[in-house]
Amino acid sequence: MHSRSFFLLTYDMRDDRRRNRIARLMESLGERVQGSVFEAYLTPDELQKIFTKSQKIMKLQEDSLRVYTICEACRPRLKTLGQGKPTPPPESAIVL
Repeated sequence: MHSRSFFLLTYDMRDDRRRNRIARLMESLGERVQGSVFEAYLTPDELQKIFTKSQKIMKLQEDSLRVYTICEACRPRLKTLGQGKPTPPPESAIVL
């Protein structure tokens, strides 16, 4: 089992259809914090899934997807102004 890292994901799509498809993909794994900005705690496999699926949706010469890793030491220093707080880490579950 891989540990999860915290990521900031942003996209810019020229086409509404591609934009909607990317939004659905991001919503399946992350928390929308602004229109085309998501925060997510992802495993390496989940991050790879996003890249693989995004490449099938995007036109690389027109669209962009940016993924920023936010290290664990940096998370407490995140600042927000106005609505919303940084997405909290997923809760751990104990399976018996």
